[in-house]
Amino acid sequence: MAQGSSNDIEQLYQLARDKTIAGRKSLVNAVSDLFFDSQELLTDREKALMTDILRQLLHDMEMSVRRELAERLAKTENAPHELIITLANDKIEVAYPILRESELLHDTDLIEIIHHRALQHQLAIAMRKTLNESVTDALVETGHEDVIKTMLENPDAKLSKITMEYLVDQSKRVDSYQNPLLTRSDLEPVLVRRMYWWVSAAMRKDIIANFDIDPTELDASLEATAKDLIDEASSELDKTSKSAEVANRLAEIDEISPQLLIEVLRQGEVPLFEAMYAKLTGLRPKLVRRIVYEPDGEALAVACKAVGIDKPNFASIFMLTRKAHAKDKVISPRELTPVLEFFENIKPESAALLLERWHRDPDYLDSIRALEAPAGKDDKN
Repeated sequence: MAQGSSNDIEQLYQLARDKTIAGRKSLVNAVSDLFFDSQELLTDREKALMTDILRQLLHDMEMSVRRELAERLAKTENAPHELIITLANDKIEVAYPILRESELLHDTDLIEIIHHRALQHQLAIAMRKTLNESVTDALVETGHEDVIKTMLENPDAKLSKITMEYLVDQSKRVDSYQNPLLTRSDLEPVLVRRMYWWVSAAMRKDIIANFDIDPTELDASLEATAKDLIDEASSELDKTSKSAEVANRLAEIDEISPQLLIEVLRQGEVPLFEAMYAKLTGLRPKLVRRIVYEPDGEALAVACKAVGIDKPNFASIFMLTRKAHAKDKVISPRELTPVLEFFENIKPESAALLLERWHRDPDYLDSIRALEAPAGKDDKN
């Protein structure tokens, strides 16, 4: 370690002993100046030491000091990733510049924040300059209209084809999605035609004026859509049979995992998900459908806990199955909170016992009531 750097580190320790607001601010400025102005002069050990000093002191600092540090780090390309994560999970007043601007946040970091932080954090992420499909999927899974609308208004947000189709369908009930969708450059003409039938008369005129679509073609597309729906319904039995066959093969090679279940749901392959979930839980397909689409999700929580699915994966499965089943309804995050609390409170052994009961007894609602009964009463069963 160079003599100058050694003296600087010693000064940092002296500043760290000053508990006043002014002292904390001086420490932040000193560490920031030393770190960012002397990158090439510092050893890895010195960089790690200064990063550790800041991390340890962040929770004691005034919000104004943390916010000043966040604003400085948000535009820095070589800031310590650990500090960026810590600030991004702080209160929104501190986290906002990091969530909006920092290019050091990975997609996995953003998804974790979306799942575990407040609405304001989700909104800030929805306004980022770069949003990849995995992040926009996570934003959509929140089900919060303001978050989704903000994301749709962001021209730099990349949406998968499945997510775009889902949001177009949702715009039939959620008026606030319609205009942001229609102003997106990545909205395919076939989806514009689909939206034509449920947007307002004024917006339909805008569609005809701004998109290269013939009104007579729209009439023809309505007839074709009706035919497609009839054909889709008639082939549903065939889909179910093929899904069961695929699920059987996956089960034979032990490849059915929570991650695969989630990916299949995101791709819109609901019959395949149901068949795979039946194999994973050992339940009959008819009972699986009752469990998966039960409104409050408690039976789904029990089954997932029984087969070892963890909380984050359960949350994704719950939201995606709600989305698949309630096509005409926006899923609110308020629906997720109580079922997550229920999931956390279930003991794995109790869940396994209930799953075993369901193998024999399809009346799973009675089993859930038994789970929620007082301990003494439950022991008698």
